Order: sequence, then structure tokens, then C-alpha cells
Amino acid sequence: MELTEAIILSVLAASTPLLLAATGELVAERSGVLNLGVEGMMIVGAACGFGGAWLTGSIIIGALCGMFAGVLMSLLFAAMALGLAVNQVATGLALTIFGVGLSGLIGARFVGERITPAPHLHIPYVSDIPLIGRVLFGEDGFVYLSLALVVAVWWFLYRMRAGLILRACGDNHVSAHALGYPVLKIRMYAVMFGGACAGLAGAYLPLAYTPFFIPGMTAGRGWIALALTVFASWLPGRLVIGAYLFGAVTILQLHAQGAGIGIPSQFMSSLPYLATVIVLVLLSRARTGGSTAPAALGTVFVPDR
Repeated sequence: MELTEAIILSVLAASTPLLLAATGELVAERSGVLNLGVEGMMIVGAACGFGGAWLTGSIIIGALCGMFAGVLMSLLFAAMALGLAVNQVATGLALTIFGVGLSGLIGARFVGERITPAPHLHIPYVSDIPLIGRVLFGEDGFVYLSLALVVAVWWFLYRMRAGLILRACGDNHVSAHALGYPVLKIRMYAVMFGGACAGLAGAYLPLAYTPFFIPGMTAGRGWIALALTVFASWLPGRLVIGAYLFGAVTILQLHAQGAGIGIPSQFMSSLPYLATVIVLVLLSRARTGGSTAPAALGTVFVPDR
């Protein structure tokens, strides 16, 4: 039971940054913007989040610094992709490359430093219940925030007028513009929200997952978050399933290596990314009724003068 509890707790921790980043990207893509710079925003958020927490001693300030860094990076993307109508794919890739370099510059002075990680919730007696106690009532605040964020995004997209307008911009920006909606402004806000979530996801890594910063610590999680959005068919509820599925693959391959299974460790380390590719291929073959993506996803929009 203790081993099972440890594995479940590890899966929850490994899945949280994926869920946070994918939730923000889902909102951005629902508005019609394809931002491939999630990895870059995450790694900059990790560097700024750790720096903020190390300098102030506050996990909350560190998380806010990570979110702010993600928003600034997303505004850079928005200025190029929305303001100047530059190709979104190329802009997102450039943002990732820029983010990796910038994070190394920002985080250089913090390499080797450590902080006290985010505290875990503890309810007397309740958190001590075997197995379910720590799993349900003993996580850090980021885990609960990620789940609450998914619920809030679902409510916004499907129960609020503003969410309907955002989805309209993603499905047919010409019609939304003809009805008088500021398509570019709506998309900019969606991109900023995605940047804040990516920055928070990156900050989670040094603030709660590992209490230190190293260059490149996102290790491709931003790309997995992008794949999760497709895996979920742009539906918030499915993001939770996908994030925990990929988190489980990541953790189980570590336990398999520790158990001494006679498989090369390099292959085991590649399993999360291999699973990503396999899932995307299977989803592509399974869709016989056409794509479920927003119709205007990745399409440049220039309003009539």
C-alpha cells in the first residue's frame, strides 16, 4: 500500500505541470491561435519563479513571478503573430528557442541554490487515512489549483457568453469580426492566459517538484502539453485524463528502471514522448468525421481597414 501511495503521489506531481500548461494552451487554441512556444514560456517561468522565491523566500511570489514571465513571453508572441501577422508556427518555434536561451541567462546565478518547496496540505486525522488520505488531502496547492483551473475553463467556455465569443473567434474569425467582436484583442487575452498558465507550470517545477533550478529542467514538457491539447480534442475534461496518463507513463518508467528490468534506460526515458507520438497517430486514424480542431486554428487574421 505504501508503494502504491508513493506511485500515485508521484504521478499527481508529474502530471500537474502538464495539466497547467495544456489548460492555458487549450484556451489559446480555442481562440484560433496556435502557440508552439509553450516550452519556452515554461522554462522562463521556471527560472523567474525560482528566482522570485529564492530572493523573497515566498512560494506565492515565486509563482506570481513565473506567471508574469510567461505573460511577457506571450505578449512577445502576440506582438509578432497577431500584431504583425507573422506565421504562428514560426513565431512559436522562435519563442521556444529564445526562451531556452533567456532562461539560462536568468537562472545562471541560481544554479546550485535550494529553497524550501511548497508545503503540502495536512488535515489532522483525515490526511493520515491510509492511501486516500495523502492522495486527496495531502497535496500541495498547485495540484488543487490545476484541477480548479480546468473546471473554471470548462465553465467559461461552455457556460459563459464570453467563452462562446472566444470559441466563435476560433471557429470563424471573419464572422466574429463582422458581428463586431474585437477578434485580435480576444485572441491576445487568450494568448496571455496561456502564457500565465505556462509560466505557472514552469514555476511549479522548481517550487514544488524539485526545490532547485537547473537549465532545461522542463525537459520537453511543453511539447507534451501541446500534444495533450490535441489528445483531449480541445475539451477541458479530457485534459485531466491525458495529463495523468502521460504523468503515469513518466513515473512508471522510472520505477521500471529502479526495478532493474532488462531494458536500456535510454529507451525507458523516451517512453513518455513515444507514447505522445503513438497517441497522436491513433487519434488521427480514429477521426473519421473530420478534425475537431477550431476551424480557424493557426490562420492569420487581418481585420478590414
